[in-house]
Amino acid sequence: MDFIDRLRDIATKIPGHKDHLETEEATKNALVMPFIVALGYNVFDPQEVVPEFTADVGTKRGEKVDYAIMSSGQPVLLFECKAIDKDLDRETPTQLYRYFSVTSAKFAVLTNGEVYKFFSDLEAPNRMDERPFLEVNLQRLENDAIDQLKKFAKDAFDEEQIRATATDLKYAGNIKRLLSEEWANPSEEFVRLFAKRVYDGHLTQARLAQFADHTKKAFHRFIRDRVNERLKTALQTNSEDAPGEQPENVEVEEASDVVTTEEEMEGFRIVRSIVSEILDPVRVFMRDTKSYCGVLLDDNNRKPICRLRFNFSQKYLGLFDENKNETRHAIERVTDIYRFADEIRATVGRYLGGTAGNEEP
Repeated sequence: MDFIDRLRDIATKIPGHKDHLETEEATKNALVMPFIVALGYNVFDPQEVVPEFTADVGTKRGEKVDYAIMSSGQPVLLFECKAIDKDLDRETPTQLYRYFSVTSAKFAVLTNGEVYKFFSDLEAPNRMDERPFLEVNLQRLENDAIDQLKKFAKDAFDEEQIRATATDLKYAGNIKRLLSEEWANPSEEFVRLFAKRVYDGHLTQARLAQFADHTKKAFHRFIRDRVNERLKTALQTNSEDAPGEQPENVEVEEASDVVTTEEEMEGFRIVRSIVSEILDPVRVFMRDTKSYCGVLLDDNNRKPICRLRFNFSQKYLGLFDENKNETRHAIERVTDIYRFADEIRATVGRYLGGTAGNEEP
């Protein structure tokens, strides 16, 4: 059973457990410990996982945090657990705040067994941020969340790598949440921002109420139009795989399922770097679809450079031969793309009509 299967196994048990987990301790045993095990840690080895981890905090003596993940005898990840019926948005992780400044751990988790909130000290050294940089609901697992959770696994844990992406995750995630709130119910501040740019008159409350409706409709139409463009692109790309007529006009009302992950962006940047030796990298484009992320020359579907198939636990890099037949190569991490640099340059070289693919890196 691989990582994602272990997570989904825990997720499937949550609905059946909710009515029976009446205490924090029960939640820890039924859900949190299996989650730690899914990350690859042995909960029965005190050199890896210490339950009821104790450290003296100022005048506070003998206070405990629920679990500490250890490395080389030092805590690297702290867990504070709540009962599954607790709303984490209303909970203050007081123990985590106190422990964060007096231990070597740079990451802390507040969880109720279903939702996991990951914190660090991105805003001030040795002081845990008030807002998490990552929040994962096991019942609504997405590929990007799974990719981020993998970084905390025992065999992949790298403090510097996690912190390198944590800042972007934190602020981008919070902005995404705010946009979601504005989508559902535009705030007065949001409405005023746009109304002042398109209306020269005095913004009375009655006029603001009108603009609230205008803003909401415009916001929804804008997203819908962008989704239509992406979906049409996906259909054009798929038509290369399965020739046949495609509908000329596609209309959808809600957001697309296509989400470009950080790993796909990293893969795209690696491909650009590889081909920059033989052409201007601005000619390399990315088109994301639900099943793969395509990298194209000159934004042309007929000039595919490669495909990043990162939507499942096993990643694949799709490469093309002279007849544009795709061969999938299994890779463990995104940087493995560099192993196929010659093949990637050879593909671009064929489109350029030269032998650039045979050059030495």
